[in-house]
Amino acid sequence: MARRIAAGTLLLVVISLLSYLLLSIPDTDVARQLLGQSADQAAVDAKNASLGLDRPVLEQYREWLLHAVRGDLGTSWFTSEDVTQAVAGRLPVTASLMLGVTLVTTVVAFLLGVWAGVRRGAVDRFVQLLGVVGYALPGFLVTLVIVLVLAVNLNWFPAIGYTAFTDSPAGWLSTVTLPVLALSVASVAGVSQQVRGAVIDVLRQDYVRTLRARGLPGSRIVLRHVLRNASAPALSVLGMQFVGLLGGAVLVEQIFGLPGVGSMAVTYTTRGDIPVIMALVVVTVIGVVLSNLLVDIAIGWLNPKARVS
Repeated sequence: MARRIAAGTLLLVVISLLSYLLLSIPDTDVARQLLGQSADQAAVDAKNASLGLDRPVLEQYREWLLHAVRGDLGTSWFTSEDVTQAVAGRLPVTASLMLGVTLVTTVVAFLLGVWAGVRRGAVDRFVQLLGVVGYALPGFLVTLVIVLVLAVNLNWFPAIGYTAFTDSPAGWLSTVTLPVLALSVASVAGVSQQVRGAVIDVLRQDYVRTLRARGLPGSRIVLRHVLRNASAPALSVLGMQFVGLLGGAVLVEQIFGLPGVGSMAVTYTTRGDIPVIMALVVVTVIGVVLSNLLVDIAIGWLNPKARVS
């Protein structure tokens, strides 16, 4: 765990530095965008100085990093918002999607994978077909079909908008259901295939045959022994899926009009608002590191051999 945290910290510093270097070479003059095209050069130079853009890039990054480790991510150049508060206000929306997708993927993928691995035959082929189709379909097409069927035709859920959980739990659930379903299709397809393969491998082990020879019920063998040993590789894939979910959240939040981190990234990247973009880089890297850490902890709990190694 200590190695994972140290590696994550180094990764955070390196990625934020590279991002800052790339973002600090804008194609347009930020100060002139803020002041307007009619502003004279003296005013533009003064604005650049107030933003610190007249200093070397590495010096700018050093000052940003010193403030960031204290929780101060700066102020938005275009809206004058406190960046930490702005990101914190949008983070619960994206976190709701990530947690929802993780829950749906875990339940559905494990049920399908175990069903296919245990039953085999036609059931196995059916689950494999679902996995291939679900993984191959473009995300925007899946989202469009879900919106047309569940929101437009059946009118079960709102097509756009977001309701905070604190305002109305039922309204929150209705507004996150469609985005969660749209993000879950590909994730369920990938994880279910991994669960299926792992279950089949475990069922072939000698100790499973021994348990069967002792007369233990099949359901008990699957739930207490097979599923526990087959979960580790599936959890690893689930952790890797998290990175892809962050990218998918950008598209889904734009389509469903959700005020999350993904839509925020699109808006502020277009403006070239570096303080906000850097804050989003930090949040994304921390999210990836934490998800990998949680996966390692879960695998260690499920598999004592991995815990010792």
